[in-house]
Parts: sequence; structure tokens; C-alpha cells
Amino acid sequence: MNTNNTLLKTDPKFVRFIRLLYYTLFVLTPFIMFSGTSELFEFNKMVTIYTLATCIAAIWAIGRIKEGKPLFQFSKIYIPFILFFLTQLASTVKSIDIHTSLFGYYGRFNGGLVSLIAFYILAYVGLHVLDIKMIKKLLSLSMLTSVGVMLWGLPGRVGYDMSCFVFTHQLGNSCWTDQFRPAERMFSTLGQPNWLGAYLAIHFCIGLYFLVKKFIIHKKNEEESSWLNSIFSGIYIVLTYVCILFTRSRSALISVYVALGIFIVLFLFFERKKAVELLRSNVIYLTAILLLFSTVIFKTGIGSVDRILSFQFKTATTSPKQVEKKPNPPSPEDFTQGVTESFDIRKIVWDGGIKLGMRNPVFGTGVETFAYAYYMVRPRAHNLTTEWDFLYNKAHNEYLNFFATTGFLGIGSYLLLIGSVLGFAFVTLKKKSPDETTDEKLLIISLVSGYSTILITNFFGFSTSTINLFFYGIPVWIWIYAGYTVRVNDNKSTTSPLQKNVPIAFISASALYILFSILCYFQGDLQYSISEVYTRSGEFQKAAQSLDIALKWRHEHVYEDKLSYALANIAYAADYQKEKDTADKLRQLSEYYNLKSLKASPSNVLYWKTRAKDYYLFYQMTLKPEEIQEAIRSLDEAKKLSPTDPKIPYSLAIFYSLLEDESKDKVKKTEYMEKSIESINEAIYLKPDYRDSYSLKGQLMKKFGRIQEAKDAFTFILEKINPQDAEAKKELESL
Repeated sequence: MNTNNTLLKTDPKFVRFIRLLYYTLFVLTPFIMFSGTSELFEFNKMVTIYTLATCIAAIWAIGRIKEGKPLFQFSKIYIPFILFFLTQLASTVKSIDIHTSLFGYYGRFNGGLVSLIAFYILAYVGLHVLDIKMIKKLLSLSMLTSVGVMLWGLPGRVGYDMSCFVFTHQLGNSCWTDQFRPAERMFSTLGQPNWLGAYLAIHFCIGLYFLVKKFIIHKKNEEESSWLNSIFSGIYIVLTYVCILFTRSRSALISVYVALGIFIVLFLFFERKKAVELLRSNVIYLTAILLLFSTVIFKTGIGSVDRILSFQFKTATTSPKQVEKKPNPPSPEDFTQGVTESFDIRKIVWDGGIKLGMRNPVFGTGVETFAYAYYMVRPRAHNLTTEWDFLYNKAHNEYLNFFATTGFLGIGSYLLLIGSVLGFAFVTLKKKSPDETTDEKLLIISLVSGYSTILITNFFGFSTSTINLFFYGIPVWIWIYAGYTVRVNDNKSTTSPLQKNVPIAFISASALYILFSILCYFQGDLQYSISEVYTRSGEFQKAAQSLDIALKWRHEHVYEDKLSYALANIAYAADYQKEKDTADKLRQLSEYYNLKSLKASPSNVLYWKTRAKDYYLFYQMTLKPEEIQEAIRSLDEAKKLSPTDPKIPYSLAIFYSLLEDESKDKVKKTEYMEKSIESINEAIYLKPDYRDSYSLKGQLMKKFGRIQEAKDAFTFILEKINPQDAEAKKELESL
């Protein structure tokens, strides 16, 4: 182990510039958000990370080449990271959707192979350009950034959200939909309460370092450990904790409690003699009292805990109907009462994630393909939750997500990576002499505690762009604090100018190309976002124009899928008798883009559904039964990919009913009628509380002359689902 980083001694200008970019990354990323893109938070943060990582990599590579030093030097400490990358690469090659595995699910963006490369570059270069002093500076800047993030989010608690003011110039909370309620759950600039909670949990542990070190390090050059700084650190920890309470993120809160326990245990184990210093500090006692007081005042959001804090020791009573366990599979009476508890939904999704991993045990379905692959194993119980129609693009458990999408190899290498980081930290703490600088051991303990918060919040959720900066950054900081640095070859370069200039030119050109690609990525998403607005308002002509521009900026099969549907709607809106040629050309173009999207992602059930919707529109144009038959074939493919989706048999019931209308053959008419009834019964079986299925069944039974069954369907709606259903009442009266 070499404890002298000779590169840092020379301190060339390019290294100083890279450090500045590194600091900028941690200060800027948490604040980045933009309302003009399809996703306000994660997309813009990832674009920022890609841009800075590209600049850092290019400057680093050019500087190394100029110095005549290698770009990469192997070390055994990299082995777990290399193994993890290789499993992700293999899973990408074997993926059901290679494009998604490379760039991440469109809507989350973080997690694809390209993002992993970006984080690896930042970690590797950080190992070369940072030292102990700079890490402290970085942590201090990150703490100040977190203060800004908290102050930005706090006004939303009282109805004055700062993001609304920036986006709409109105100081209030009204710009957010019902999914975002800053007065109930604070999320600030991170995007979701759980993401903010995870971010603040890390900084809670960083704050512990700055608080505790002031009382255990006695050096003349540590005179800044004044009461003022001590009080500031204590206030920071309390503020961070209060804001975590405001997020109502149970995973973040649990992670803080566990991390605090880890911090105390490690500190007592490795610094028993210094523990006495803490017991003499009034600031430590005051901070602890304020944390406890904050918990009592603001509560935790965990019902059982909050009842104790409110001195309500009696367990809240629940009606027998709510606690009664129903048989499996669910019956029509087993309907969701109110909003399904998020943890109950997570357990269902986790069950699906386990099944998905067991179906593809080696490489999984492909990096970041959970959004499409989950449909293949989606438990029928999911249909009885209030989020039954939501698309789950993550397993809401990082470990199960890796297992489902990258198999045993992926999750195994991921756990090995985590174990190697924690093992290295523990061995380092154990090796350090009791007489060595306490500050180094204290920071490693704090970083391990902060790292543990990520492991816990990821268990109940998934990683985000900002959190991954710390997930891949903390190991590097621990290595540096442990005294590990990269061996640097100081021999003077004998490389000729030509041998240097050629690779420098290649790297420069590559960096410019990547930066231009990132710009195209951003511009394409801007147009895609505009198209979504037009699509929601039914302006398909304008939506298609925006999507066409988006595809010129960047190829995304998501754009092609949306463009296919927009063109189908434009063709449908045309007067087919007068504008037949135009409508046919639009139809052909719609089918072209649909087939392109399916070729890129053949296992994407959403694209097969788009095909079915397109052909239903074509049928309404031409009134040809062949169009409906193609729509049915598309839904049959969708059904193979998503066997528990009740909307698929629901749509099939409609399509078979249309074929029954069109057919002149009595045998065929009977066949289509039976298939229509079979399909609607299947939809009801998959989702026993599906009101629309019962309504459609009633209409079908009425159409087919089975009046009593029609009455039963509408009666069921009124008795079991909604006694005030006006349509069901009207239908019953007509019968």
C-alpha cells in the first residue's frame, strides 16, 4: 500500500480543475430540476451527471496522456467492482430490451449500464484526484447543499412550495398533482419523499462526524472546534432529522436509527477511550434531547409508534371485515377497502420479483427491464390493490430488482461489492493503532454509517441518481482515508509528441461526440414532453410533429410507440372516403413505427397493446373485420407476456363481440359470442372488483339475449361495488 500519492504532490492544473468539477457535481445535482422535460427530477439530474462525468473523464485522460502515465492501473481492490460490471454487461447482452438495459427505463433513466459506467468513472477519477483534506471539504459542501435542499422544501409544509413558485410563478402547492403533496410529505428538489429521506439520512451521518470530532480531537490546529461550530453541527443534525420526519419516509427513518446504532457500536469498539470525552459534552446531550423532542412533537408517521408517543397505548380497533383473512384466490367479496397500504403492495411486487428471478436465474431478464418483465409474473393479488393499473418500473427493493433483472450472478456480485466495501472499512479500523489520529477512524465510522443508510433505504425502495453518487463515492473516500492510493509511475515519458497528440485528438473528438449526444438526449426529451401534453389534450397532429422532431434528435423506441398511436389517431380522424390515400399513408406509417418499436422491444406488452389500439382505430376507418382480427392477435401476444392483466381479456371481449356483429356465418357468430363471454369472465376472475368488466358483461349478456345474467351483472355492481352507480341503475331499469 502506497501512502504517498505523487500525482497529488505535482498537483497539475488539470487535476485542480477536475476537483472543481467533482465538487460541482455534489453541490449542483441535488438542486437540478426542470419542468420542460418529461420527468422533472431524475432525467435532468442524470443529464447533469453524464455531462460532468464526460468532462471529468476527458480532462483526466488528456492530462494523463500528456504526463505519459497510463489511464488505468489494476489493483485487487477493484475486483468486486469489475465483477459487478461484468455481470451487468452480460445481463445487458442477454437482455429482452438491450436499449433499455443500456440507458435505463425511460422515466427513471438511472440504473442502466451507461449510468453505471458514468458512476465508475467518477469513482475512479476521484480516487486519483482527492485526498483527505479535499474529502472533508467535499463533505462540508455537501452538508451546506443539503441545508439548501431542506430550506427549499420546508415552505411547502405550510403551503408555499418554492418549486411551484419557480415553475408557475405562484407561491403555493397547487401546481402539484395528488401524487405530490408537499404539505403532507416533503420532497423538495429530490423528486419523492423517500428519495429526499434517503439523501438526508446519509447527511445525518456526515453531520455526526462534524459534531463528534470537535469533542475528541485536541490539537492546536483544531481550534475551530468552538462552541459556535459545535452548536451549528448539533442544529444541523436536528434540522436534518426533523426534515426526515417531514418526508414521512419510514425507510429513511429506520435507516437513521440503524445507522446511529452502528455509529455508536463502532465508536465504542474502536474508540472506547474517547467515549468519555463525549459524555462530558453538554452539546451532545442537548442534541440528543432535541432529537427526542422532535420525534414526540412531529411524530414518525408510523402508526404504532406515534400512538405510543401520543400516550395512546390501546391498539386501534379494526372491524372484523378488515382483519379477516380471505381465501386465496380472491373472491368477488374480497375487495380493497380504501387505499391499499404501500407495504402490502410492496410485498406483492417483491413476490413477483422473486418469481421473475427464479424464471431467469443466471442473467435475469436484462438490466433495468423490470417494468416490462414484471408483467410476466405479476401476481393476481396485485389486481385487488388501489395501484392495480400502475406500471412498476422497479421492484421497490434494490436487491430483488437486481435478482429479477440480472439473476443470481447480478445480485451475487452486487452483494460481494457491498461486502468488500464494509469488510475493507472494518479491517482498516481494526488495523489502525489506538494512538493514530482519531479523526481518520471517526470519519470512516461515519462513512460506514452513511453507507448503511443507503443499504437500508434501497431495501425498501431503489437507488436514484443522487444516492448513487454516494453509493459509489463513499467506498473511494474510505479507501483514501485508509491510506490507499494508486501507484503512479513517475518515470519521465519517452513518448513522442505524435504518439501523444493522436490519442488526445481521439479522446477530445469522442468527448465532443458524447456531449453532443447528451444534448440530443435532452432535446429529444423536450420534444417528447411537448408531445405528451398534446396527446393528453387530443391534439394528435401536433403530438406527431413533436415526436417526429424528437426522433430526429434521438432514437428511442418509446418515441416510436407514441408516434405510432398518434399517427393512427390522425388517420382515424381523416375522412376515409374523401382522403383515402392520405389515411392509408398515415396508417402505413403508423404500422411502420409500431413494428420498429416491437422489433427493438418484442417483450414489451405496452407496445403490443398499442398495436391492438391502432388496429381498432383502423377498423373504425375501414370497417373491415381483418383489422379486428389483427388487434386480437396482438392482444393474444400481449396476454402471453402479461397473463394476469384484466384489461387484456376485457378488450378481447369487446373485439370478439364486434366480430360477432360482423360475421354472417352462424357457426362463427356462436364461436365469437362464446369467446366474448369467456374473455369477460376471465377479466372478472383476474380482478373480481373490476366495475367496468361487470358493466360490459351486463351489456354483452343483454345483447346475446341472456337477460337474467345481464341483470345479475348490473345488480352485482350496485350491491358489491357502488350502490349509487347511475349507469347500472339505468341498465337495470331498461331490463
